[in-house]
Amino acid sequence: MNVLMLLKPKETVKYIYDSNTLRQGLEKMRVHRYTAIPVISEDGKYVGTVSEGDFLYYIIDLRNSAITEKEKHRVSDILRPGFNPAVKIDVSMEELLNRALVQNFVPVTDDLGTFIGIVTRQDIIRYFINRED
Repeated sequence: MNVLMLLKPKETVKYIYDSNTLRQGLEKMRVHRYTAIPVISEDGKYVGTVSEGDFLYYIIDLRNSAITEKEKHRVSDILRPGFNPAVKIDVSMEELLNRALVQNFVPVTDDLGTFIGIVTRQDIIRYFINRED
């Protein structure tokens, strides 16, 4: 099975840019009711994933709840190195399953690191259930 069969393409996935402000990132997550969202650079490279907790901890550390303060900081300021790493399109289904055990979605990139979409935990589980039938 090729991961492309499970891929939700970039065009259908919500994401934020690392150059977005904290406010922009939070607003997008809130509108779509996400707990985590992929982050890409302006040139389309996958740079990480941020979660609600990442925003929360950063805002608490700022010790300032003014909305104007959230305009001064960028999503790139809160990225955790190594959190929710991407896979390449030639990843094995077993590796996807292992990733799904610890994250809600698996970001997928091409050979140049360009973000091309995600595979959700739900789709991975569905694949393994259907394979058994």
